[in-house]
Amino acid sequence: MRDIFQDIFVGEPTDAMEAARRAMRPPLRRRFYEVASVEEGEGGFAVLLDGKAVRTPARQLLSAPTRVLADAIAAEWLAQGEFINPARMPLTRLANSIVDGVASAAEPVRREIIKYIGSDLVLYRAAAPAGLVQRQAQHWDPIVAWARDALGARFVLAQGVVHVSQPDHALDAAAAAIPHDPWRLGAVHSITTLSGSALIALAVAHGALSRDAAWAAAHVDEDWNMEQWGHDALALERRSFRQAEVQAADMVLALAPPIDSP
Repeated sequence: MRDIFQDIFVGEPTDAMEAARRAMRPPLRRRFYEVASVEEGEGGFAVLLDGKAVRTPARQLLSAPTRVLADAIAAEWLAQGEFINPARMPLTRLANSIVDGVASAAEPVRREIIKYIGSDLVLYRAAAPAGLVQRQAQHWDPIVAWARDALGARFVLAQGVVHVSQPDHALDAAAAAIPHDPWRLGAVHSITTLSGSALIALAVAHGALSRDAAWAAAHVDEDWNMEQWGHDALALERRSFRQAEVQAADMVLALAPPIDSP
């Protein structure tokens, strides 16, 4: 089982669009197990396939900090059909990246999120057309207001793509809201990179923004362009993979231990 598992996940991209492209390429591995289950141990709640512990691509135990989260990961394995499709297992993919990467490199992950805060999507507004300006304000102003009122982070809005330096106090206040727990940190990082906005991710993590509202906020410009110019089938397929990744991250935030304090 170890070699098969490595063949399935080693080298799998964390980028959702690349995962979508690879999902189109055969062959997929046949399902080699009957039952997926969960067992409590010293490291948390381990995922088992036919009673055998699952290992991540880096050969660590695939386990979660709560049973309900481990059950959700096991459910992805149980839902596989004749073949195992990693692109259809976003929660397992995220769990692998957290166990193998985030848990042992939390500070670099935090620094990357902080970089997003400095040029966050919701801070850069269009000058025209009026409909897009209004829609950006509708979706993004509440997030900026939440950062101001809940975090004490007062950001400066900009028009266009010219970089505007944000006040240090705002950056520090937002950075202080980044979770320390590796599972929540990994989920925030995932939503940040998928949405282009750390403030959207932090609002979701702190319960100030729903998953659906976050998705809509992250795609204001894209949705506007599709309304003006029409839909592209391949773009929509790639988008569906990104949405599954966001849903997995949101599930981690919902099922991981309660939010921590810095």
